[in-house]
Amino acid sequence: MTEEKESKTDKENKVVEVPSKFKDVVEKIEKMSVLEVSELVKVLEDKFGVSAGMVVASGSVASGADVPDAGGEEESTTKSVTLKSAGDQKIQVIKVVKEVLGLGLKEAKDFVDGAPKMVKEGLSAEEAEELKKNFETAGAIVEIK
Repeated sequence: MTEEKESKTDKENKVVEVPSKFKDVVEKIEKMSVLEVSELVKVLEDKFGVSAGMVVASGSVASGADVPDAGGEEESTTKSVTLKSAGDQKIQVIKVVKEVLGLGLKEAKDFVDGAPKMVKEGLSAEEAEELKKNFETAGAIVEIK
């Protein structure tokens, strides 16, 4: 088990201590593919009426960054990129998804097959444009919001 923690430390540069009451759940999630974890997150969001983005929003409220006039500005400064369609060059798009999201071949293929899907969110306008350009070069249809 020590070796397992060391490999996680190398990958993530941190060790997360899991409280004993969550160990069973975390162990089950660790056995899932990235796609399955993504589906689980969506189910939990729907079931409990929350979203992973809410954590970020509540963090900005706590820091005092959420000022009524700043709401419009925050929307325009953080962008999300959504894959709408793989287009005609699906294999090239799968390669980009693998690179950008760090997925395995099967997970990347499943991700592309499941389009439309959010690729990344919380990006600067420049990062979003560059990501969009990478996907469009591969033949995909993407949208920035």
